[in-house]
Amino acid sequence: MDRASSAATARLQAHFFDGRSARPQRVQAWVSAGRLHLQSEEDQSLRHFELQEVQWPERQRHGQRQAELPGGGLLSHHDGKTWDAWAQASGLRDSLTVRWMQSWPYAALALLLCLGLVTGLWAWGVPWAADRAVALMPGAVEQQIGAQALSWFDEKMLKPSQLPQAQQNAIAERFAQALNKAQARSAAQGRGARPWPAYRLHFRAAGEAMGPNAFALPGGDIVMTDALVQLLDQDSPQALVGILAHELGHVQHQHGMRMVLQAGMVGTLAGLVVGDFSALIAGVPAVMAQAAYSRDFERESDAVARQLMLDADIKPNVMLDFFDRIEALRKKKGGSDNSLPIAFASHPADAERKRFFGAP
Repeated sequence: MDRASSAATARLQAHFFDGRSARPQRVQAWVSAGRLHLQSEEDQSLRHFELQEVQWPERQRHGQRQAELPGGGLLSHHDGKTWDAWAQASGLRDSLTVRWMQSWPYAALALLLCLGLVTGLWAWGVPWAADRAVALMPGAVEQQIGAQALSWFDEKMLKPSQLPQAQQNAIAERFAQALNKAQARSAAQGRGARPWPAYRLHFRAAGEAMGPNAFALPGGDIVMTDALVQLLDQDSPQALVGILAHELGHVQHQHGMRMVLQAGMVGTLAGLVVGDFSALIAGVPAVMAQAAYSRDFERESDAVARQLMLDADIKPNVMLDFFDRIEALRKKKGGSDNSLPIAFASHPADAERKRFFGAP
């Protein structure tokens, strides 16, 4: 509580505990000249305390009131309403915090402000902090995180690929040639010859729940399922190049690592401080399996894929075959956008992506 500028002479019968004895003393309490005065009803002795040294109780609707006094003493009254009336008459006012807490409009405003702050931190603060943390993350740690995640997927959701090794090699070689050609074209046109990020391509068989899919893990591991290869390799193999280019865009911009850091920001910051990333690594597989990239991340990777295909003399509109076939699978599974998880669950709408890759 704060003291009002004017003194008051209102008196309160209360109990005083001196901090040495458990026996309460009946006292008369009043405020004047910036001090709290207590007079014992038993021996008429006086005690005086500076108001700023008294810890006043917050006003509540029910219950007793207790003021903590210097030296361990306590002033107590059993009836809150009587205490509050005395405090008001004595010129004692609640603190600004208490007045806000006691006012429904102010409490509602405080709640809205808190929600706005939390929303702002989640929308802008956490992504910003994740970007800064990615810059500090050692490359070896990111690769270790990706390897841990891949081991988890292999144990829980994936099986060894059933594709012939020659077919796997042909797809990998086709993609590598596209990367080399795109890099040479970029250098020849004066756009720089920035090397592509290191990646490792893995083929895996997956159950019906995952279906035709591809996804990139932190550190450069890219997984493509047999079902996706079977969907496109025979008559639209260049679409597989575009899909791999999209996943390489995730690797290039470290989207997987940024997503993981955002999901476990507190533990991540602690790990950066103490150099222990074990808790972060342990939680990565679950985050990668349950979460999805933001639409902005997906659009950023689509832009990488489209430019790479153009530089490699691959028409981006070959991706339309992919979109049409994925859409047909969705309809077959009931039309849900989430019927194909992980890699495709958070992608922008098919119509938007068709316009992007189909535009000349």
